[in-house]
Amino acid sequence: MSPHDSAHPAADDTLLITVTGTDRPGVTSAVLETLSQSAVAVVDLEQILMRGRLVLGVLVSAPRDGKKLRKAVTATVEGLGMSVEFEKGSGDNRSRAHHRAHVTVIGGPLKASAMAAIAGRIADCGGNIDRIERMARYPVTAIEIHVSGAAPDRLRTLLATEAAAHGIDVAVQPANLLRHGMRLIVMDVDSTLIQGEVIEMLAEHAGHRAEVAEITEQAMRGELDFEQSLRARVKLLAGLDATALDQVYDAIVVNPGARTMVRTLRRLGYRFAIVSGGFSQITDRLAADLGIHRARANTLEIIDGKLTGEVVGDVVDRAGKARALREFAADLGVPEAATIAIGDGANDLDMLDAAGLGIAYNARPVVREAADTSLNVPYLDTIMYLLGISREEIVAADAADGIITPAPPLG
Repeated sequence: MSPHDSAHPAADDTLLITVTGTDRPGVTSAVLETLSQSAVAVVDLEQILMRGRLVLGVLVSAPRDGKKLRKAVTATVEGLGMSVEFEKGSGDNRSRAHHRAHVTVIGGPLKASAMAAIAGRIADCGGNIDRIERMARYPVTAIEIHVSGAAPDRLRTLLATEAAAHGIDVAVQPANLLRHGMRLIVMDVDSTLIQGEVIEMLAEHAGHRAEVAEITEQAMRGELDFEQSLRARVKLLAGLDATALDQVYDAIVVNPGARTMVRTLRRLGYRFAIVSGGFSQITDRLAADLGIHRARANTLEIIDGKLTGEVVGDVVDRAGKARALREFAADLGVPEAATIAIGDGANDLDMLDAAGLGIAYNARPVVREAADTSLNVPYLDTIMYLLGISREEIVAADAADGIITPAPPLG
């Protein structure tokens, strides 16, 4: 028998001990202390606490005197006012290394029928649910499911159908080291990082909002060439006083959760960039305000304090956004596989494709269909649940810095 075999007993050489009941301090230590008297090896150990109810599972190597061990553990557990079950030959549930994935399910509310459908499709793929964790309960419910035995691409396809049918968001990611490392997040700006479109806000000051909004919508749906549409819209701004840029900036509303996401992930060493088909006169200030490391956008030409109706230099279009992502990644020393792109329009498609993880955020259908995953809730910080970061961890980190988060409603 190899050292590996001896460290990981076969199913027939193990005993699963499951303790359940009302949680209280010292349960785990008391059970382990009792087991230590029987010279068994701990093969696996998992514990779940839900609404004050504890489920503790301890997988140990088969004891020499099983009857004596069961008697001792039963006495300990019953003395704590809890129950215990024993199951011989249960094996080690961590041995399935083939095709491992994280499935994140987000809903508000998240109905039992939706979770049943998700679990059913996982089973249809031949997948096994190894573990389930709640990532958040407010303002949306987020659940992470650890799956083994099912190819992530196949899972993604099946679960996308269920997500659409039940009005929830589902993200599937391979379980690998990238999820635990520092990453670069590249975001679109208009209708992604902020609410609304800056060019439409400027156009309102120029008296041309309706015309600009129609062209913008056609471009975002992919019906118009972006550069041509941009130049056509900017021409409608000719003669506008440059002070309108200050007024528009002051009126910008950052999407809920954006500041929380940037603040939290910067603590973990993440880098951020914004790439916009909008204007540097706005995005540079926005980057400085939010603590974003890199920014790229078009620059409006201003002469004698007036917009000329032209842009200076090359236009940041669909290809330009992808190029910016690659350049930022190289500059910051982040592998492209460790990049995350977030966008909503057709001009974000190349950027989403270039990233290791492309996220369509409240996006047009053409973008949702092409992206790796899609989020359709009005909270940008839900993206952190896809990275394995829970709401409780976010709140605790903020509290340590003196930032108090309102308590969620009871329930």
